[in-house]
Amino acid sequence: MQTKELENDASIWLEKGIDFISDFGPKIIGAILIWIIGSWVIKKALKQTSRLMDKKGYDKSLQKFLMNLLSWTFKIVLIITILGVLGIETTSFAAILASAGLAIGLALQGSLANFAGGVLIMIFKPFKIGDLIEAQGELGVVKEIEIFTTKLNSPENKEIIIPNGTLSNGNITNYSTEGQLRVNLTIGIGYDEDIKTAKSVLLKALTDNPQVLTDPAPTVNVSELADSSVNFAVRPWATTADYWDVYFGTLENCKIALDKAGIEIPYPHSVEIHKNA
Repeated sequence: MQTKELENDASIWLEKGIDFISDFGPKIIGAILIWIIGSWVIKKALKQTSRLMDKKGYDKSLQKFLMNLLSWTFKIVLIITILGVLGIETTSFAAILASAGLAIGLALQGSLANFAGGVLIMIFKPFKIGDLIEAQGELGVVKEIEIFTTKLNSPENKEIIIPNGTLSNGNITNYSTEGQLRVNLTIGIGYDEDIKTAKSVLLKALTDNPQVLTDPAPTVNVSELADSSVNFAVRPWATTADYWDVYFGTLENCKIALDKAGIEIPYPHSVEIHKNA
């Protein structure tokens, strides 16, 4: 009697096992196949993406971060797909992930904006390390480009840290992109002086400076008939590295050249009138 009961229990468990295998066997096999094929596809996709980033010259730190982000995103999608194949409800799981992402996004709103700005700067490269830029009211040479901030070195040798969020959303003037800069100066002479002579003297002061570029050629033109002077627009060109040397050197050389030529540079005069009692 006891043996017969054991045989009945065994047959029941065997039937349940067969039913389980028949019901879930194809799903399990399908899940395994999806995992194998999906892992292979992810590996190939990440490899191609890495090659594309190398070809585009992406920053190494940005490339590493984006590759990890893509890898985890692909794996999460693959796991959700496999759970769906196994018949497990994934709607609530996806809702939990979305809610968690929203909560994290709201908590780190400012940091995420800076992070997104850093990613955009590293991808589109409006400037690079060593460039002289002006942004957010600051002027300086780019010292470091990080994920959240960009560091500049000002002409006064001060470190300026600008959040990438505001930096990427504002105007950026890059003085180093073209490799050449025009120096804009205004120099005046008296109305009694000869304009052509003064123009020749100023132009010679520019061409005698070896740091002033010959292409584009420097120019000197009358720009304004002011109250007490005839003003010249003095426009030498220089490389980015020589900009300040040319700026200050041109002012000094033009003053010396005008003095040697006996041409007056006007300056404010005051007249005292004494009235007798």
